[in-house]
Amino acid sequence: MVQYANRLKRGFTRQGPDYRFDDQVDFTDIKQTFGFKTMVVGKWVTKEERFISANLIYDALADLAQILHLPPHAIGLRGKLNFAFGHGGQKGVQAHYNATSHTLALAKNAGGGALAHEWFHAFDHHICHHLFDNTKTYDFASKLWLSHNPNLSHPLNSALNHYFKQVFLTESGNDANDYVVKCIHYDKAQKLNYMSMPEELAARCFEACIDQHPEIKNSFLVSGLNTSNLIYPAHSHLHKANVALNQYFELLGLALHK
Repeated sequence: MVQYANRLKRGFTRQGPDYRFDDQVDFTDIKQTFGFKTMVVGKWVTKEERFISANLIYDALADLAQILHLPPHAIGLRGKLNFAFGHGGQKGVQAHYNATSHTLALAKNAGGGALAHEWFHAFDHHICHHLFDNTKTYDFASKLWLSHNPNLSHPLNSALNHYFKQVFLTESGNDANDYVVKCIHYDKAQKLNYMSMPEELAARCFEACIDQHPEIKNSFLVSGLNTSNLIYPAHSHLHKANVALNQYFELLGLALHK
């Protein structure tokens, strides 16, 4: 376990393959390696912070690609995803995905740990028109899944459909599962509409699956699941979702490597 000491005002730990062999990377390397459309770094990010954050982000994205069986350039979602670090964030938010501009943004001092969650939002948004035919809105696939019939003529769509079933439904496929019900009850009690939003349910399930990887651990990619006030799937539920998720991304990885 490698300890990143005092990086961006907090410590990050990582266990996994050595992709950089201790070389220093920059944000241009990240853009080119992972296929992002644009890469923007905020003007308040110092030179030292750029060095530190570039290595952390590079390793985290490489770990994500490795876990998902994807070629690294696929992380940029066919060159449609923009990446911003320390720029264009929302006050009080450590990280977010802007669906209008197709931008994944990390706050300079608080974005670490949320990268997997926000990347799934970007993927969920990107994949919508691949999973559903004739949709007039460019929405999150997980959200439309509850009200629209997906196009299951392609094996990839069938595999993604199976993942969404694991996120939202019981074994019978007829009712909302305990994870969804618990989140709905929480939102009602708090008079909120966040925890039970389909896109948030799917993204939290995804990051929990990433966190379960037996060999790769990266606290810049995903962390804080046990200490946050957010609701995640129970372990038995998570195992089934993880199997479905791996089946989908293995198929996608094979298709992209051809």
